[in-house]
Amino acid sequence: MNLSGFYEWEDRPHADKWLLFEENMGPYLSIDETSLSDGELYTIVTNKEAKGRKGAIVAMVRGTKAEDVTEVLLRIKDRLRHKVKEVTLDMAANMGMIVDRCFTKASQVTDRFHVQKLACDALQDMRIALRWQAIEQENKEMALAKENNISYVSQVLENGDTHRQLLVRSRYLLFKNEDKWTPRQRQRAEILF
Repeated sequence: MNLSGFYEWEDRPHADKWLLFEENMGPYLSIDETSLSDGELYTIVTNKEAKGRKGAIVAMVRGTKAEDVTEVLLRIKDRLRHKVKEVTLDMAANMGMIVDRCFTKASQVTDRFHVQKLACDALQDMRIALRWQAIEQENKEMALAKENNISYVSQVLENGDTHRQLLVRSRYLLFKNEDKWTPRQRQRAEILF
């Protein structure tokens, strides 16, 4: 006798590939990918109203291919899928395709985390590019000083940093809320902006 009922579990034959909990459907869903074991990716659909507690998981599908996930989600009754008003997702094209095919009446909302990450990455790229420009300018000035037998002294800003140092040391203040800046970070920000 088996107490858990594992061997009689009706989802057992496909549980390593997908699980579906249609009873957890709601009007506000979220779809994302996650790595669970040994780097294996899974697509997870959750009911946002459950706030991560019991009843949150609507579906778990091994992999992120739109076709595979769609095939599983289309097993959910049409009437339940058509009640979905909104799906929060990242900016990956496959996630949008899944939502378009499975939740046709739902509006798509891009996850703030992913938008914020893109903006932060772009800001970092700009800071790094400016830093390289400052390094190149400083190298030219050093070469010119050497050519003219003059000792080179970097321009020092009002806070004691050189341009190069300012661009290195401002990295963290760019991603902190202004009310959490230290006095030195505030001074750097005033020079930067």
